[in-house]
Amino acid sequence: MSTARINAALIPGLKESAESEIVAVASRTRERAAEYAGDWGIPRAHGSYDDLLSDPDVEVVYISLPNGPHVEWSIRALEAGKHVLCEKPLARRPADVEKAFDAADRAGRLLMEAFMWRHHPQTARLVELVRGGAIGELRLVRASFSFTILPNDVRLDPALAGGALMDVGCYCVSGSRLLAGEPVLAIARQLLGPSGVDMRLAGTLVFPGDVLAQIDCGFDLPDRQGLEAIGSEGVLRVATPWGAFEPAIVYEHGHDRERFEIRPEDRYRLQTENFSRAIRGTESPLLGRADALGQARTIDALYRSAEANGEPAQVE
Repeated sequence: MSTARINAALIPGLKESAESEIVAVASRTRERAAEYAGDWGIPRAHGSYDDLLSDPDVEVVYISLPNGPHVEWSIRALEAGKHVLCEKPLARRPADVEKAFDAADRAGRLLMEAFMWRHHPQTARLVELVRGGAIGELRLVRASFSFTILPNDVRLDPALAGGALMDVGCYCVSGSRLLAGEPVLAIARQLLGPSGVDMRLAGTLVFPGDVLAQIDCGFDLPDRQGLEAIGSEGVLRVATPWGAFEPAIVYEHGHDRERFEIRPEDRYRLQTENFSRAIRGTESPLLGRADALGQARTIDALYRSAEANGEPAQVE
């Protein structure tokens, strides 16, 4: 659903996998859909999103629309009898996440938020090392993601739920939560751009057990990303946690340093294969209601704190 740029990352894996078949694409105009279908070799083009939802041969809808309409079109697709893989972030507010998953339950369909990085073996290995005690007791997480945005980018539109935290900072939230659990408190400061969305945001998350996470994201910073797990006895560093371009984990323990090489994989293909198998009932979906709710609760608390000039906000 839509001809967004992110589709170019997903389509090759869909075509390559035996678990899926691309049957249709929809845009807001028939002409744009037909052009896109021709470019990618997609059999069917729909000139509206409603036409896509009426297509009986479409079993799953991938929603790559801007953030704002994610929940609305997820619910409409679910009510049309489609399973839904919705691009992250599903929603800023927990109540909207609940509405979407309630719609999935009523329809007897699956809904999953598309955090492709969670499906990569690099992520699984990091979790294994942290939970296996490689760094002792986890005490601090550091997560970052930024790039320099173009002036006319749709992610600068407040009406479409744009902003650095929603677009790239949500990965930092996801990484922190994966390693440390669910936070109880958020403290954040933001710098707003001319359109009113956050161009840069930095925050601290407080987790049970005195674990802290420091996150930062931005639209006016160089291309950068990273994830660190720091414990009582060592450090684990991932240079490209979200992109997994050259997957590896660096382990530091005192003066010792070890590098764990991770096999390269298409994280988007792994994501759609997990979802396809979940639909067939042969595998559980990696991400569901609980994770999406945790994301929205944390993002909402960070924004509430930032809007109050750094006053701590409860994650609820």
